[in-house]
Order: sequence, then C-alpha cells, then structure tokens
Amino acid sequence: MGIKRKLSFWDMWNLSFGFFGVQIAYALQSANISRIFATLGADPHQLSFFWILPPLMGMIVQPLIGKYSDRTWCRMGRRKPYLLVGALVAVLVMAFLPNAGSLNFSTKLLLGLNGAMWFGLFSLIFLDTSINVAMQPFKMMVGDMVNEEQKAQAYSIQSLLCNAGSLVGYLFPIFFTWIGIANVAPKGQIPPSVIWSFYCGAAILIACVMYTFLKVKEMDPQEYAEFHGVPATGSGNENKEGLFKLLFHAPKTFWTVGLVQFFCWAAFMYMWTYSNGTIAANCWNATDTASEGYQAAGNWVGVVFAVQAVGSILWAIVIPKFKSLKLAYVVSLLIGAVGFISVAFVHNQYVLFLSYFLIGAAWAAMLALPFTLLTNSLHGEHMGSYLGLFNCTICLPQIIAAALGGVILKLCGGVQANMMVIAGVLLVLGAISVRFVEEKKAGA
Repeated sequence: MGIKRKLSFWDMWNLSFGFFGVQIAYALQSANISRIFATLGADPHQLSFFWILPPLMGMIVQPLIGKYSDRTWCRMGRRKPYLLVGALVAVLVMAFLPNAGSLNFSTKLLLGLNGAMWFGLFSLIFLDTSINVAMQPFKMMVGDMVNEEQKAQAYSIQSLLCNAGSLVGYLFPIFFTWIGIANVAPKGQIPPSVIWSFYCGAAILIACVMYTFLKVKEMDPQEYAEFHGVPATGSGNENKEGLFKLLFHAPKTFWTVGLVQFFCWAAFMYMWTYSNGTIAANCWNATDTASEGYQAAGNWVGVVFAVQAVGSILWAIVIPKFKSLKLAYVVSLLIGAVGFISVAFVHNQYVLFLSYFLIGAAWAAMLALPFTLLTNSLHGEHMGSYLGLFNCTICLPQIIAAALGGVILKLCGGVQANMMVIAGVLLVLGAISVRFVEEKKAGA
C-alpha cells in the first residue's frame, strides 16, 4: 500500500461543502413536514404515519447507491453522478411540495386522506429519497479520499457544515415572516412564508452541490486501489460480494453501533413529529392548525431547532477533547435525554432554548461518532456498500417509531408533549447500548 496522502483543510471543506445545501433541504423537511400535513388536515394521531414511507425508501435506495457507486468509474467521478442526480430531483420536488394545499385537492380519497395530503405524501417520498441520494455520496467520499488520521477531522467539518445548513433551513420561515411575507393562509393551504423557504432552500441546494461537483476530483481506480490497499477495478481480483453476503460478514462494530442508532433515530423521529404540536399546546395554547398561534408555534419550531443546531456545533468542538469516543457518545446522549424530557414541562417559549440546546449534544454525537467508528473498522473495498447498508440503522428505527407513533400517542392520553418524554427515554437506552460498541480498526 502506498503512502496515504494528506488533504488540506480546504480540500476537506470542498469535499463536504455541498452538504451545507443538502442539509438546508433536510432541515426544511424535518421542521415543517408535520406542520404542512397538519395544515392540510391530518389528525395528530396520523402524523407519524406520514414519516414511514420516506425512511422506507431510504432503506431501499441507500444500499443500492452504495453498491453501484462502488462500481461506478466515469469521467464525472465515482460518487458525484449520484450526488448530482439526487440534488436535481430534490430541487424539483421542493418547488412542488409546499404548494400541495393550493391545488384544490380537498376530496377525501383512500384511508380518509384528501387529495392534497396524498399529493404531499408522494412529494415527501421523492423529496426524502432524493435528499438521501444526494447526501450519502458526501459520507462516501470522505471514506474514499481521507486517511484514517484525518477522518475524524473531515467528518467534523462535515458535521459543522451540516449544522450550519440546518441553522439556515430552520430559520427560513421566521425570517420570511419577519420581512413581511404572510405566515397564515386560508384553511388547508400552506403559508407563503413556508413556500418561499422551500424555494430558497432549493436554490441554495443546487448551488452548493454544484460547487462540490466542480471543485472535487475523485480518485481514479488505480489511485483508489493503492490508497486503500485493495485490488484495482478490472484486475480480476476484486471482491464482488452481494449486499446480503456483505451484511453477513459485516464487522461487529456495524451491528453494535447500529443498536445505538436504533434508539437515537427513533427519539429524533418523535422530536420532528411532535415538536410542533407540543410547543403550540404548551406555549401558545393553540390546537387549531389554521390559527395564528399554531402557525407562530410552527415558526418557533424552526427557531428552537436552530438553537439545537448551535448546540450541536458547540458540542462538536467538545467531543474531540474526550479521551474515549464511547464516553463522549454516552455523555452526549444523556445530555440530549435531559433536553427531550424537559421540553414536555416547559411553557415558556424562550426556556425551550435551553432544552433544545441540550438536545444538540446528542445530535452532534449522532452525526460524527457512528461514521468515525464504522469507517475505521472497514476496508476500502466495499466502503460505499457498507455505508449504504449502515443507513438502514437510520431508516429502520424511524419506520418503526413512525408506525408505532399513533399507538403510543394514544397510550399517552393523546398529549403530544408526552412523546418528548418517550424520546428522552429512548436516548437513555441508546446511551446504555454504547457499552456494547468496540472501537476496532480495520484488519485488527
């Protein structure tokens, strides 16, 4: 194996800069989807069901993107073609999704959902799928092009850009309201402040992705083989195992970190789903989705999610100071659990800043530590395939949490604030599960 070259700070920055735009789109989705579907007429007990299909599509698409991009070598690159296609589809969907309520699809169709909700649901499926297609290549390119010594730094830069993008996406609706764009609309229609947020997010997304697309030059097959110490493509010695066989031979780190991921992502699914209803009821005493109070709470969700992003950025600086990645993981998740549980008992919108700031510690750990632990345990030969399969540890818990959300909400008396307590308990279980994780290097 040749000497693994080092990248400059700006090389690593360019490698992940497009993630800033992708995360704006993801932040707009996570902060506004429950608000959008509630505005279109969804019952609170139905809200979690709208979140099932997107991660299900992610479970199907991500491993395939990993598998086929591992074998893709063309003039545009290896991962970059998938990055570009995902971004272009996401931009188109972001232009249509927030207009679902303006299409006069008010007739009830299957499962008691009106046409606008069905249109929004299918748009959400395509949006989440395309965002994932655009997002995954960034994680793969770090695994492809960064040596083990710099990998933690590279993923930290990616985490910084991710949280900065979240900050912008979360604040867009309240910003547009502040400059005078209406934050209310006729019943069943999405407020213009949200619509314009999606339009601007789409424009920034494609601009940032094009920057990375043009600035980054991926390795050719020979250089990649030398860098990772694997057979070159076309040599006849490549290992072309299928996804199921790769999964069977996955390192133990894959499964143990996946267990932690299960509890963490289920917790955040409930935050995204029930924050709007919780804050509207606790801080605005609002339950009517067309009311000014409910829509104001919807804007405030973006603000507190932005506070979470700031907390995540600051905590990401603290994480490297821990001598043990596992200890950093445990402490981060427990701090986040305190934040989640406190949300249920807060009735002042400004006190929520502290709650979501604490939640940011868990988010920072979730963005950086799982991928650092996993990629350090992998050989370069199937990096994309394993990262695609690992995405299932993000999607599966969201699907299960979404499927059970309505049932759990009913058991909690229909009070959405109680779901935030459930989220806190899930993070505690995640912290306990960290004890099973082994920090193991590839080949060790």
